[in-house]
Amino acid sequence: MSAPFRKPLPSLDGLKDQAKRLRAAIGAEGQSISHSRALELVAAQHGYRDWNTIHAAAGNRPVFDPMVLGSRVEGHYLGQPFVASVLGVQMLGQDPARYRLTLHFDSPVDVVTFESFSAFRQRVHCTVDETGRTFEKTSNGRPQVELSW
Repeated sequence: MSAPFRKPLPSLDGLKDQAKRLRAAIGAEGQSISHSRALELVAAQHGYRDWNTIHAAAGNRPVFDPMVLGSRVEGHYLGQPFVASVLGVQMLGQDPARYRLTLHFDSPVDVVTFESFSAFRQRVHCTVDETGRTFEKTSNGRPQVELSW
């Protein structure tokens, strides 16, 4: 029996980034919403009554909750969504803001965007900061790994 999916709450910066991306996506569809409305929608997505409530919940804990072996996480790898198990966690040096993770994806992720070619990965090693993002970026400037908590 696999471990139940545990979706930790993102950091405040992560929540604000989600609101910015939501606002941009809605704007790309020809509609507009205020930044405060986007924050309220993000709070609702995570099951909170409003932005103030989620802000208090996220602000009253460490920025990054280090993963433990067997934890379940989700996010994006090279822009592709994934759900994974954490197979390894290592804090790098004395810097508590950097972690080396080994992730095993439930379903392999195709890392090639070319139509006539595919290359699947199911296990990756990455170094993330306290927001759950890698320092390494893809060619479009997006972090290679983005954890959603």
